[in-house]
Amino acid sequence: MREWTIHGGRLAEAQLHYRDAPTPWLDLSTGINPEPWPGADALTFDWARLPDDAALRQLEAVATAYFGARGPQVLALPGTEFGLRGLATLGLPAPFRHVWPGYRTHAEALPGSVPVSFDAAIELAGQGGTIVLANPSNPDGRLLAPADVMALAAVLARSGGWLVVDEAFIDAQDAGSIVPLLDGTEPVLVMRSFGKFFGLAGVRLGFAVGPAAMIARWRATVGSWPLSAAAIAIGTAAYGDSGWIASTRAALFERAAALDRVLRRHGLEPIGASPQFRLVACEASALFDRLARVGILTRPFDYDPRWLRLGVPASRGDLARLDRALAGG
Repeated sequence: MREWTIHGGRLAEAQLHYRDAPTPWLDLSTGINPEPWPGADALTFDWARLPDDAALRQLEAVATAYFGARGPQVLALPGTEFGLRGLATLGLPAPFRHVWPGYRTHAEALPGSVPVSFDAAIELAGQGGTIVLANPSNPDGRLLAPADVMALAAVLARSGGWLVVDEAFIDAQDAGSIVPLLDGTEPVLVMRSFGKFFGLAGVRLGFAVGPAAMIARWRATVGSWPLSAAAIAIGTAAYGDSGWIASTRAALFERAAALDRVLRRHGLEPIGASPQFRLVACEASALFDRLARVGILTRPFDYDPRWLRLGVPASRGDLARLDRALAGG
């Protein structure tokens, strides 16, 4: 099972391993919005020119408004994964801790980082250092109130520490973001993802939000042309599409509620608040294999053999297919 626990989206490997599975596959392994922003195909890019710096600044300005960042600065990056891997270059203070369960990258981003629960993180914050957490969390979908995250940041600030908050899945629940609460002086970095909510993970676009001095230092290490012209144009247009954003938030919650009903019908209690995925506790290895044999890819986890995560299906037809598979049909 280990090859399926590293990250979601390993569809090519699934097709090779389960050669007799019916096609097309239904990939529920990532939690990425299955209905992507539809405007990308209408955009054109000049592939013969280097990406324009003014266009990059415009993207960051649009993202700043979308995030509600009034004091902190915004830095565009070629994906949140790239940004998290860059934390080790920023001179953040040790000791390093990451709230667990969470992203595998959080455990690897800072050298020697120790996993802790959120409650333990609060207790240890007075010792300083750097704490990395996701809100909402992944894979369990726990959503912390912004006030609770800000309280943790305040304790860390008093002890000379830093807080890094990964808000990769916050777009569907934008009221949960702490970015609008920051004035730009707090020792807090917020990571934001584009691809998960907008359903365009292949664009490889993410952002860091934080104090001006830290963002300036980070910008210098990223260098010129960090993004492709396509990523700049797609991100700028998508963040400005307020109508699609509002309707997509509503649709995701409706799909999540429908998925919950199907899971409960088969004795699986859905866990988590994010409308883009659900976690279930079960005989995960057996259920993963049973679903894969009928062409449905899900996500198991090596650190808890009871857990299986399912992304929200895009259509009624996809949900009905999952329903039949869970029933053994």
